[in-house]
Amino acid sequence: METTNHTPIEYSTEEGSNKILGFWVFLGAEIVLFSALFSVYLVLHSHTAGGPTSKDLFEVREFMIETFLLLISSFTCGLGTIELRRHNVKGLVAWLVITLLLGLGFVGMELNEFITYVTVEHATIQTSAFLSGFFVLVGTHGAHVSLGIVWMICVVIQLLRRGVTPVTARKAFIIGLYWHFLDVVWIFIFTAVYLTGLVL
Repeated sequence: METTNHTPIEYSTEEGSNKILGFWVFLGAEIVLFSALFSVYLVLHSHTAGGPTSKDLFEVREFMIETFLLLISSFTCGLGTIELRRHNVKGLVAWLVITLLLGLGFVGMELNEFITYVTVEHATIQTSAFLSGFFVLVGTHGAHVSLGIVWMICVVIQLLRRGVTPVTARKAFIIGLYWHFLDVVWIFIFTAVYLTGLVL
């Protein structure tokens, strides 16, 4: 009985444990996807076809703010998990809402970055192999973040309606795993795409 009392609520049922395990498998498939996109981008980085290079396009201030927003959102999401373990629905929802706002700020800045590249720099996905690799990699990550935002909103609504139950706890925990995964992917994008792009 002592072990059961210390089992996190999201793992308190066999169904919850199995679905969390299944989500870890899904994240493994996502790692394969992003690994492929990173490989393609790195191979195509020097193929600019006379168009803008990464040095021409990347602005330190812009991608540093994006990185700050996403990393802080990972921290606030983690604080939400702490409140989940305390069964504190108000604290959990509050931290998830803050995470959502930071995520929206990130997506907004990324959209603005893409629009600037296309309208001001005339750098589109058709301009060069480098830009194709860049837009597909960074755009895929941005699409995942956007999906995460919609998903998190749905989880927040369920938490407000039903409180912290084994089902809502599992959903909140899984969206937290997903969000942290996207933050880790962004660290690789930040390093392999933006920082390296300013040097090479």
